[in-house]
Amino acid sequence: MLALTALPRMAFAARNSLRSLRTGVQPGGKTRLVIETATRPSYSLSYPTNQLIVTLSNTAANTGISPKLASGTLVKSLAQAQAGDTLQIIVNLNKPIAQVPKSNILLLEPNGDNDYRLVLDFVAGTPGATSATAATATAQSSKKTTAPTKKYVIVVDAGHGGKDPGCIGKGGTREKDVVLSVARKLKKQLDANGFQTHLTRAGDTYLKLAERAAIAERKKADLFISLHANANPSRAMKGFSIYTLSEKASDEEAKKLAEAENAADKIGVEGFTEFEENIRIALSSLQQHAVAEMSEEYATGAARAFKNKSITQQPGPDVRHAPFAVLRSTVPGALLELGHLSNSSEEKLLKTSAHQDKLVAAIVKSVKNYNFDV
Repeated sequence: MLALTALPRMAFAARNSLRSLRTGVQPGGKTRLVIETATRPSYSLSYPTNQLIVTLSNTAANTGISPKLASGTLVKSLAQAQAGDTLQIIVNLNKPIAQVPKSNILLLEPNGDNDYRLVLDFVAGTPGATSATAATATAQSSKKTTAPTKKYVIVVDAGHGGKDPGCIGKGGTREKDVVLSVARKLKKQLDANGFQTHLTRAGDTYLKLAERAAIAERKKADLFISLHANANPSRAMKGFSIYTLSEKASDEEAKKLAEAENAADKIGVEGFTEFEENIRIALSSLQQHAVAEMSEEYATGAARAFKNKSITQQPGPDVRHAPFAVLRSTVPGALLELGHLSNSSEEKLLKTSAHQDKLVAAIVKSVKNYNFDV
């Protein structure tokens, strides 16, 4: 039986509010807790006996929500406790847990119908254990995802192609050539790591955006990765950027980029095509919390993998959002802008085999670290 309690509320001006609570099961027997709030949360964790308490500052309780508790987790019940401008989410557990390591905590930005989400993954363990001990347990369970028992299906989409060259650098480098080269290398490395990888295009061919999304659907893909190279009016701008689908762009630059990428369909004589029926159905499905969270989780991990490989990041947030037509499907996915062809130094870099290998290594790492099962 779910317990929801709240202390008498004192007068205060909370800047944040609770939107939803839910739990799930992750690979390796990990329990997932998702706390959704209206704005970015400021939080702290504590570990009383058989409890996890998440304290959110400047946050108002919401006793009107109906938390969703999945079966098979460590969570027995949830409660809210308001004290002044502080909200505590009290997680009553079936078994004690060790400290949740930082690597098992994600803060996901708004995407689609989702607001900010604080995501915590944890396993049963000895109370008071160090984060290093918990991290060891996590690493042991995560080995199952990096060497999957089933072959997860990855669809890699090399953007543009054929009569659509994409961006063209000052030195004549075409986006369609760079991303196809990276896609081929990526397929080889993902296959070598136990994944089943398909390319939307293996050569210099032109595909409609809906066709690319439809390929991911037909292949029953577990993850869709669309590769692109960027251009910017400022020749000084450089670095990678990562996007997930949202009907509302996260910023003006993301909006303009989505418009430019979506305009690729206009190159065909027939103009924009209507989505096939299965893709139109997928548009509503995409807004489900699970798919949106999986896309966001992959994108966040990809940004981390790129930075860990010392690949330059474009100034701004780790993950941005915009209505990219190529991402409209039921398959979780992200669009990766690998760098800027409009920047002369990065144009030269993107053509080199060594840098392409570095990009591929980062993407492979992001896929291996991604939790495919929710």
